[in-house]
Amino acid sequence: MPLKEELQLIIDNKTKPPGALGELENIALQAGLIQQTTRPHITQPHIVVFAGDHGIARTGLVNPYPQEVTAQMVQNFLHGGAAINVFCKQHQIVLKVADAGIQSDIISDNPMFINAKMGYSTRNYLEAIAIDEPVVLQVIEKGKAIVKEIAQNGCNCIGFGEMGIGNTSSAALIMSAITGLPVEQCTGRGTGVNDQQLQVKIRTLQQVYDKHQLYLYKDQPVALLSKIGGFELAMLTGAYLEAATQKMIIVVDGFITTAALLLAQQLRPSILRYCIFAHTSGEQGHEKMLSYLHATPLLQLGMRLGEGTGAALAIPLIQSAVLFLNEMASFTTAGVSGAQ
Repeated sequence: MPLKEELQLIIDNKTKPPGALGELENIALQAGLIQQTTRPHITQPHIVVFAGDHGIARTGLVNPYPQEVTAQMVQNFLHGGAAINVFCKQHQIVLKVADAGIQSDIISDNPMFINAKMGYSTRNYLEAIAIDEPVVLQVIEKGKAIVKEIAQNGCNCIGFGEMGIGNTSSAALIMSAITGLPVEQCTGRGTGVNDQQLQVKIRTLQQVYDKHQLYLYKDQPVALLSKIGGFELAMLTGAYLEAATQKMIIVVDGFITTAALLLAQQLRPSILRYCIFAHTSGEQGHEKMLSYLHATPLLQLGMRLGEGTGAALAIPLIQSAVLFLNEMASFTTAGVSGAQ
């Protein structure tokens, strides 16, 4: 019997009406298919937050917060003070924070910290390309190496987060280029711009889109990252690719991490079979991106914080799905009469 049919039979024979556990049943099935077993398991779940700075942020045109906030928030992660720290601690998820390309140096011996710096901020893509293409390839490989090491240490379920003032702008441009949707429909408030600031942000990003003719790079993810990407977005792309290679359960967070997944999917079309989508972000454009990917998110909480917070909240649901598959009685073992 094919594995998919065997898993479905096991799920349907648990002591419940067929489909009564809703989306948890689909997750259990997907987890079994990812791990190629009727008894999938979750070991050492991780969240990795990739942080990087964007040259566009220094203009003040796309974000109300100064670029220095990126490094300050990374320090907050390392001191345990952010939302992602709280949720990872609550659910016993290992948290790692990687400096992919922050403007300043982070000096820390905290075991949570990964020094993966590949540059000191991207260039301002209003004036030039963000990252040289050969460097993009190196950053992608660095992201792969980080996830490979985590997998070798026993993790088989991983979620990704990000931190970078200005990175919703890169994500919006990536989304627009790949999906073909207008920049205006892809651009949201990010770190909380007001209505007037949002219009300035949209006009600025439209100017960037036109300057670099981003429609030409719809099917060229590396070139697109070079034009308007970020170090953390490129590293995320590599991280996704390696997680799929390692046959890990990938928990996709919000707007920015889903934009990176669009890039990874172009490099590895089969990647979506490994992905479970945590939530629908409150950031404009995320719902449209999920629709483009035909993805069904687990949660709808109106969150738009980033950091991997949605993924951290979804991992316990994935654990519940795996546990019911492994531990819930069947009609036969429980001596309960099934449907006639």
